Amino acid sequence: MTELLGKPVADKINEQLSESISSLKEKGIVPTLAVVRVGAREDDLAYERGLLKKFESMNCGVQVMELPDDCTQEDLENTIIAANNDSEIHGILMFRPLPKHLSEERIKNLINPAKDVDSMGTASLAGVFAGDKNAFPPCTAQAVIEICHFYGIDLKGKKVTVVGRSLVIGKPVAMLLIGENATVTVCHTKTVDLKAECLAADIIVACAGCAKMIKEDYVKEGQYILDVGMNVDENGKLCGDVDFANVAEKVAGITPVPRGVGSVTTSVLLKHTVNGALKA
Repeated sequence: MTELLGKPVADKINEQLSESISSLKEKGIVPTLAVVRVGAREDDLAYERGLLKKFESMNCGVQVMELPDDCTQEDLENTIIAANNDSEIHGILMFRPLPKHLSEERIKNLINPAKDVDSMGTASLAGVFAGDKNAFPPCTAQAVIEICHFYGIDLKGKKVTVVGRSLVIGKPVAMLLIGENATVTVCHTKTVDLKAECLAADIIVACAGCAKMIKEDYVKEGQYILDVGMNVDENGKLCGDVDFANVAEKVAGITPVPRGVGSVTTSVLLKHTVNGALKA
């Protein structure tokens, strides 16, 4: 069994970006991400600290645009418009969910698709579904593809079962996999005989958001498992959608949780922001 760790993948992405970042710097351009945050949820702050550290280590910029929990829709929309119009900002990331009095639908579709580095808006997702190479896929979905490329997991013609159908991961990762010439089946928690669908696959992407739902009898020897789940188990510890302890020794390779797909996501966000700067 190969443990498909995220850090080597992230390090490779960072290495590949160094030349572009240096080239932009020579032109006086610093790839910069605007982080739009309403309130101060601890999970948002934790992710923010991680991306600040990542961007700083790569000589890129982050502008945190913080608004209070009770901000108005107009305040938030004006913040997004200001980031859209700022030529020194190359990517926009808005933390979700928003407080209930704010319209997330209106906001996410207000973000300029050229700066929508985590594919929040409908236009950006439409580009991903249409196979538009200029569209930014959701960072976590793209992280799955980056891991497959790094570890030499051939996707062409392979049967991939995606367990999950969200617009954040399940559906877009299915489109990205099809773009890699994989044969994709999309399943979910209501799928009849999910076990059979998983056993038929060469590769399983687990992203339903259900702790340890993929059990030992759902997998077979030779499979690769990409576990995108981020859950808390009965002992209060982070775990994925896959029962790692009982599955790991049976399959050819598996991403752990944590230290797997999530470790690559911030580097993909950086990559998209740098590409946004190059396009601009």
